[in-house]
Amino acid sequence: MPIARRVVLASRPQGAPTLENFRFEEVELSEAQQGEVTLRVLYLSLDPYMRGRMSDAKSYAAPTPVGGVMEGETVCEVIRSRHPDFAPGDKVRARTGWCTDAVVKADIVHHFDTHGAPITTAVGVLGMPGFTAYSGMKVIGQPKDGETVVVAAASGPVGSMVGQIAKLAGARAVGIAGGKKKSDFVREELGFDAVVDHRSKDFASDLEAACPKGIDVYFENVGGHVWDAVLPLLNQFARVPVCGLVAQYSGSGAAEHDRLPATMSAILRRSLRIRGFIQSEFVKDHYGAFEKEIGPLVASGRIRYKEDVVDGLERAPDAFIGMLTGKNFGKLLVRMADID
Repeated sequence: MPIARRVVLASRPQGAPTLENFRFEEVELSEAQQGEVTLRVLYLSLDPYMRGRMSDAKSYAAPTPVGGVMEGETVCEVIRSRHPDFAPGDKVRARTGWCTDAVVKADIVHHFDTHGAPITTAVGVLGMPGFTAYSGMKVIGQPKDGETVVVAAASGPVGSMVGQIAKLAGARAVGIAGGKKKSDFVREELGFDAVVDHRSKDFASDLEAACPKGIDVYFENVGGHVWDAVLPLLNQFARVPVCGLVAQYSGSGAAEHDRLPATMSAILRRSLRIRGFIQSEFVKDHYGAFEKEIGPLVASGRIRYKEDVVDGLERAPDAFIGMLTGKNFGKLLVRMADID
């Protein structure tokens, strides 16, 4: 029987994940049954939400069980198919988790159209991260001509799309990034109007200077001290789509300080709209429009993106741990070492 390699959750992290929380296994692949397909994984997407799945705290999705394969979306090649919608050689998107090969039910496998862009974009700018930015901005943020839109983690797959969508709407895009290299990319390659380095000791005053008319839309990816700087600058009727709080994902549960009183006071006094969301809420009503609108813009180069690719499944845990502290630069992907 063919052998697949996979990464499972060895133990639940206490604070930041470590390599000891992951375990590599080899398993025999079963034969695909009716309604199933055998997949060879080409690229694995690594995303911040996976940290939440490592915890058993109550959330919007069930946690990964200890001993279970780490959650993840992949770009795959169909090797064998027992379903009429798929044929050997098809390139597809699937939720196989962290593995080199898999036999899965066809209902978690999807065809995709990158409009001529590389297949990696199917799990990046034209996949879940891109759609997260698109749906959060279209449904909640709703940027308007002349407004100021701010996004943290601006060089990442979600933040970079948020700023470019803001520009398409005629808004002013202000990015928050970590370090000169990322800041230069956001300004020069992505075309943001201004960039602020959150590592600066003058971060709060730098952000205020970059937003002289205040902030109308803040797309929240981070939380923590970034939110502390953003909150005083939010204008009346500002909108805040909340899709991530990466600064808090590996915390012990004890906050640096209680942000709730100041946040609630601002919500009341300035009539703020703060709305948490999971991108899957909007798939039914908006995914088709996303593919139709954004796909050609990516293929033509009008919407830019950056990918950070590491080789080999064995590097996935270390790359994932680094991502949670901002070591990646762009959409983080694992390319399987045995790709032809």
